[in-house]
Amino acid sequence: MTQCSSKKEAKTRATVTMRAFLITITVAVICATGNTTLAATQAELDVALSTPVMLRSDGQTAFLKVSLTGFPIAGKSNRTPVNVAIVIDQSGSMFGEKMARAKDAAIMAIERLSPNDIVSVISYNDTVHVVVPATKVDDRQSIFNAIRHLGADGSTALFAGVSKGARQVRKFKSQNRVNRIILVSDGLANVGPDSPEELGNLGRSLAKEGISVTTIGLGEGYNEDLMVALAGTSDGNHAFAENATDLATIFNHEFGDLLSVVAQNIRFKIRFDARVTPLRVLGRTARISGQTVSSRLSQLYANQEKFLLVEVKVNPGASAEKTEIAAVDITYNNTVENVTDVLSKNVYAAFTDSWATVEENRNDDVMVAGIELIAADAQKSAIALRDQGQTKEAEKALEQNAVYLENAGKKYSSKKLEQRASQNRSAKKNLAPSKWRKQRKAMFDDNFAIENQQNW
Repeated sequence: MTQCSSKKEAKTRATVTMRAFLITITVAVICATGNTTLAATQAELDVALSTPVMLRSDGQTAFLKVSLTGFPIAGKSNRTPVNVAIVIDQSGSMFGEKMARAKDAAIMAIERLSPNDIVSVISYNDTVHVVVPATKVDDRQSIFNAIRHLGADGSTALFAGVSKGARQVRKFKSQNRVNRIILVSDGLANVGPDSPEELGNLGRSLAKEGISVTTIGLGEGYNEDLMVALAGTSDGNHAFAENATDLATIFNHEFGDLLSVVAQNIRFKIRFDARVTPLRVLGRTARISGQTVSSRLSQLYANQEKFLLVEVKVNPGASAEKTEIAAVDITYNNTVENVTDVLSKNVYAAFTDSWATVEENRNDDVMVAGIELIAADAQKSAIALRDQGQTKEAEKALEQNAVYLENAGKKYSSKKLEQRASQNRSAKKNLAPSKWRKQRKAMFDDNFAIENQQNW
């Protein structure tokens, strides 16, 4: 009995010591940001490991999550002014309700703008038309009348339409405005450049200029590969509007983001300790060079979180003392205060001989984020199998992904992961030719939202 009690007391002391160590780490991380009184007008930086306590004897992998949360905007007058080009497909397939709903949604969205905001409207079929040249929103009725006169016929010069929208945005482009193109299309690009690679290159080029592109695919006839490539490479949003009636809701969400930007031109730099090897960045595009990972975001919205998640390999630790894993630096243009903010934090880990202590201190939120991104990659693989005609293999891949998500959901008490498991099982039932076109778009839409932390 005495020996058992002694072991139990030792384990309790070890747990208390480890918890005290983790509190010390948390305080050190908070102090690293400097003056915390600026929180109301600065984005909030959080850096967390999935396993802040690791086994001393084994090398292991972990997730590092670097997240940035936008601060609230105090009143409409303090928001960042916008410079937006709305690019509407007016090819023949848009005739009727689609065009009517697109015009109504655009007008409704422009109603939310202030006189100091800039708007332009571009339409395209075989050729491109500047319906409303870039102008301040002080004569709404003239803008609305021009939109209402839009008709629908002809082909789809999508690349040229986006390029013309970019030219209108450039007239008033400024780091103190949100520079955005919103593209609505229901068809395949069949005039001019028409591949995901070409549109992706256009998106990358626009992102370097500080212009992002949101793409809205309407119905089942558009090219989701192309639309997602354009939105993803420019760091805009993407949405699948199954019906024309969905456009009003989607425009409302998009303008909600557009009118709540608090930061732009966000740069991440993560420098890892020599004992840590960055393996891959999940979801977002990033550059790994030796021990350094760098990435960028175009915008951050008020009260919303955007993050970078890195999978790392950590070599065995020599002691239970805290060990630095990485130093994180973020710079961005604070569009509300019109200054450049710099945020820095260090993240540490401890080492133990007890697996129970590792599990006790696990960060489930970071684990769930990593699992969700890994599952999104697996879903892409299932899409590729179905595209190659390997339907049975795709069904198997989706079921395996569902089991992975379901088990993780139970382990980490995550309803979100369990819901993703159900979505994979539902997708598995919709791989037949009659259902695949719609299902594929829904999966692209879902993956994009996960990887880009789009909250609608």
